[in-house]
Amino acid sequence: MCKYTTIFTIVDDFCKIYQEWIKHKLLQNNKQRLREGKLSLSEAVSIMIFYHFSPYKNFKLYYNTTITTGNLFKNPPCYDRFIQIIPSLFIPLIVMLHYLSARKTGIYYVDSTYFAVCKNVRISSHKTFKGLAARGHSSIDYFYGFKLHMIINDLSEIVAIKITQGNADDRKAFEAMATAKNLRGKCYGDKGYLSKALFAQLYRQGLVLITGIKKNMKNYLIPMLDKILLRKRFIIETIFGYIKEQFNITPSKHRSPSNFFASLFAAIIAYQIKPSKPKISYP
Repeated sequence: MCKYTTIFTIVDDFCKIYQEWIKHKLLQNNKQRLREGKLSLSEAVSIMIFYHFSPYKNFKLYYNTTITTGNLFKNPPCYDRFIQIIPSLFIPLIVMLHYLSARKTGIYYVDSTYFAVCKNVRISSHKTFKGLAARGHSSIDYFYGFKLHMIINDLSEIVAIKITQGNADDRKAFEAMATAKNLRGKCYGDKGYLSKALFAQLYRQGLVLITGIKKNMKNYLIPMLDKILLRKRFIIETIFGYIKEQFNITPSKHRSPSNFFASLFAAIIAYQIKPSKPKISYP
């Protein structure tokens, strides 16, 4: 587990670069309020990441117990004020997540998971994510919410992510991520990524997509190493479960879309900087 000082050092180094970029690349408005608050950008981002390493399941309880009454920061704002600050952390968290993208090893795994923002019986009355979320179908049941698409390398590090509505096609999201990252090598996925057009498109790019086959499809031979690596595809499902359960991602508790996505990005960053990750064991 990362120590608070280690996390803050990583975040602070990034925020210095980010603020320097903002200073030189963006035009400042004379009417804009430039007075710094009680928390610096690095401190606010660190709090978001600290929470996902904590055993707390409720951010308000965590903040009032650990941040407000703790000794991590000298003069933290109250909980209500920090909730107002979270939307301003949305872009820094996105840039930091891109900054922490994993190395390209040539062996990748792709999959997606869903986040239901409410129960199906409450879809018609749901308001928080209205116009953003959509009804989709998972391997278990229908849901109303979003999909998190992810590509990892064989070291269980996150290479690319994409968030879509619940009814988005996994193949299109995967193609967009692989093309944007210009991935080359081999990528292993489940049967949901079967597509001749997708395979041909990625093959021209230099990325070979390897999946299982359906029962009504003709069998084909693949190298033994590819067969072994394809069976290790569960590693990305393990990562999804870890992020959801250990890092306290519950969109149904959020009352603001920007706060949910900021929390989700903070959880993914927490996973990226976590020193111990699930490993692929080879026979």
